[in-house]
Amino acid sequence: MKNLLDIYSRKKKDVAAIERELEESVYSDHTMLRETSLHLLKAGGKRIRPVFVLLSGEFGAYKLETMKHIAIPLELIHMATLVHDDVIDDAHTRRGQLTVRSKWDNRVAMYTGDYILAKALGVVTKIANPTVHQIMSKAMVEMCIGEMEQIRFFFNSEQTVRDYLLRIKRKTALLIAISCQLGAMASEAPDWISSKLYTFGYNVGMTFQIRDDILDLCGTEKQIGKPPGSDIKQGNITLPVLFALQDPALKPALLQELARIQQHDGQTDISRFLDMIRSSGGVERASALSQKYIQRAISALEGLPDIRAKKDLVEIAYFIGNRSY
Repeated sequence: MKNLLDIYSRKKKDVAAIERELEESVYSDHTMLRETSLHLLKAGGKRIRPVFVLLSGEFGAYKLETMKHIAIPLELIHMATLVHDDVIDDAHTRRGQLTVRSKWDNRVAMYTGDYILAKALGVVTKIANPTVHQIMSKAMVEMCIGEMEQIRFFFNSEQTVRDYLLRIKRKTALLIAISCQLGAMASEAPDWISSKLYTFGYNVGMTFQIRDDILDLCGTEKQIGKPPGSDIKQGNITLPVLFALQDPALKPALLQELARIQQHDGQTDISRFLDMIRSSGGVERASALSQKYIQRAISALEGLPDIRAKKDLVEIAYFIGNRSY
C-alpha cells in the first residue's frame, strides 16, 4: 500500500507552499506565542485537511492562491483544537513530541490555541464568499458541541453507538467534510460536485476517527506518538469498548475495570482492560464499520469527472481506513 507521501507527491510543490504559509500565518512578534505556535506546527501532522482542499479544488478552476485561503485556516482550526484537547486530556506527548501544555503550562497552551484560532479567522477573510464563512463557523460550533458531549459522556457505559457516532461526526468528520466541500466551492466547481465531495469527506472523517480510536487501544507508543489507552484513562469510551460492552459474558468484568480506572482518575495500570478489549471482538467490529464508511466514501465519488484528483482521493481513503499511525 502506498504511504501518504507517495499519494501527495503530485501536489508536493503546493503542499510545501501551504506548509511555508502555515508557518508565516502563526508568526508573532510576541516571543512566547511564536515559540509555542511553531512548536506545535513543527511537530508535524498528516496535513490531510489541506490536501483534501487542494485535491477537491481540481474539480473546478484550480488556483493555489485561492485554495490556500481555505487550506490554511482549516489546518489552523485543527491545530487549535489539538492544543485545547491536550489541556483537557492532560496529555504529555503528541506525535512523539512534548505538548505545548507539557513544555510550558495549561494557561499558555489555552492562549496559544485561541491565538491560532484567531489567525485562522484572519486568513479566511481573504475569501469574499460569505457562504464559505458560514459553513466554517457552523462547523466550528459543532466541533465545540462534540467536545462538550465527549466530556458529558466520560465513563458513561450506558451511552449508545449512535451517541458515539454523532460525537465523532462533530469532533472530527465535519472538518474533513468541509475541507472537501470548501475546496470545490473555492474553485467554483458546480454545487453537485461540492455536495458529493462533502459526503466523501464526511465518510472518510468517520473512518479517520474510528481508526484513531482503534489505534489508541491496539497501537504502540511508537506508532501513535502517545501511550496507548490514553482515551480510556481520560474516561472516553470509544467504539471498540462500546462493542465489547455488548457482550453479556464480558460486560460485568469490563464495568468493574471501568469503575476502577475512574476511581483512580485514570492514574492506574490499564493493561488488563486493554487485553480484555483486544480479545473481545470489539476491535474487529469497529474495523468492519470503519470499512463500511470507506466504501460509502468511495461510492460518493461515483459520477465525478475521472480526473487524477479522484484517483488520489480514493487512495487516501484506503490509506486512512488501513493506517497504523
